[in-house]
Amino acid sequence: MRGPPLCCARELLRAELRALASVRSGPLRVDVIGRRLCPAALLRGFHEAHPDVALEVVTLFDTAALRDGSVDASFRAVVELPEGLAAQWVSDEPIQLLCGPAHPLAGSPSVTPAELAGHRIWMPGVVPGTEWGAYYAEFAAAFGLSIDAAGPNFGIEVVLDTVAESAEVATLVGAGSHVLWPPGHDLRRVPIEYPAPVYPHSLVWRRDNAHPGLATLRRHFADNERAADAWRPSWAQPSQTVPSTG
Repeated sequence: MRGPPLCCARELLRAELRALASVRSGPLRVDVIGRRLCPAALLRGFHEAHPDVALEVVTLFDTAALRDGSVDASFRAVVELPEGLAAQWVSDEPIQLLCGPAHPLAGSPSVTPAELAGHRIWMPGVVPGTEWGAYYAEFAAAFGLSIDAAGPNFGIEVVLDTVAESAEVATLVGAGSHVLWPPGHDLRRVPIEYPAPVYPHSLVWRRDNAHPGLATLRRHFADNERAADAWRPSWAQPSQTVPSTG
């Protein structure tokens, strides 16, 4: 007797994983994308406020594990919400210019987005098709900026080495990102203002996920206030935030 087609078997396996995830009582598994990024700090704040909630931190590139139920929640910028998922805005992270001491903007107390025009901003980690790719593409288009995503991407350390030695190349980082560099690099974080671009972090989860820690996680961020007079992409306007349900 022949078994079900491979595609059907895979769907049955996904359904089983979702069913198990909806009732499992193990640690709350949360994706922060990167351990030195702002979501990791947000989740650490939650853990300090709720040490009784067993927690497992993971770093994933996409939302596949979230959709199949093996991860309970993920911090994401929500460009488009897949069916079956829900989202709740949690934080606006200001974006900063990161440059070396010889860069023309290194001594500025702050810069406007318009003042970045004409300067080379190198970000090889900006990948097309990702939410951060969508964010920086719209930011560049809104203010006439040139963001160079040319690779290969050898990691943030190589970007920092290049920026530290250059009078022409800079990059952009989130204010909440934990970026480390050697003392000799003498890099400068320059705030961007008027308007301040902010990266919109949301918490995303499966609507059918009944993990007891998930409700606590959502309540922890429920009263956060959005930044006023900030720039955010069209898909992340406050009126377009997907309300949480359940």
